Amino acid sequence: MTLLSVRHVRKSFGAHVVLEDLTMSVEAGQCVVLIGPSGSGKSTILRCLNLLEQVDDGQIVLSGDDITDPRVNADAVRARIGMVFQAYNLFPHMSVLDNVTLAPRRVHGIPAAQAREKAMAMLERVGLADKARARPDDLSGGQQQRVAIARALVNGPELMLLDEVTSALDPELVGEVLDLLVELKSEGMTMVLNTHEMGFAREVADTVCFLHDGRVHESGAPAQVLGDPVQPRTREFLRRVHG
Repeated sequence: MTLLSVRHVRKSFGAHVVLEDLTMSVEAGQCVVLIGPSGSGKSTILRCLNLLEQVDDGQIVLSGDDITDPRVNADAVRARIGMVFQAYNLFPHMSVLDNVTLAPRRVHGIPAAQAREKAMAMLERVGLADKARARPDDLSGGQQQRVAIARALVNGPELMLLDEVTSALDPELVGEVLDLLVELKSEGMTMVLNTHEMGFAREVADTVCFLHDGRVHESGAPAQVLGDPVQPRTREFLRRVHG
């Protein structure tokens, strides 16, 4: 079943066109990995999917609902989507537990006790239940990013969006975050993410999309796109990535 359909999306900032006729689809339970050079539109399309940016043209359909309809309730849509950013975006003055319960309590109106129970279950899920009372600054970068993932998961999203979630981490911390994403994939979570971790893309992705000039320039199974790309621009990009 197609969970997400992106149809001919265009987005510009002033005279600068970032997305141009971008089309892609994501099946339920799939992991779709976006790769491409800086400026190719990878982060922008994720922000459009979460309605943090408004598209200029085109359509985004989530579980049959046109979420680019101007009449749509953006907050209700975001409640169905979990997003994890490159920066952890945790509140430093709040405990880990309070960071994870904030949206359930303030946005979704879940009673505090129930929100804490759900948050603790999710922190257990990401291996950080023992850090519930800690402040974010007391954690490693990898632990902070796992807290951010727990925060995105706590509301039971239909779709997870992950924007370069390992790029701010020291190399030795990347693995613990990627391992968590592998687990989420194995449990059937639908994910769209952009990354420069080609080994991870090869291992976990169902589909790899190479973005260039705001379009999906090439897409297919990881073995094809990463191992035997058709488009010269894809081959050039991968040569640079691999040195």
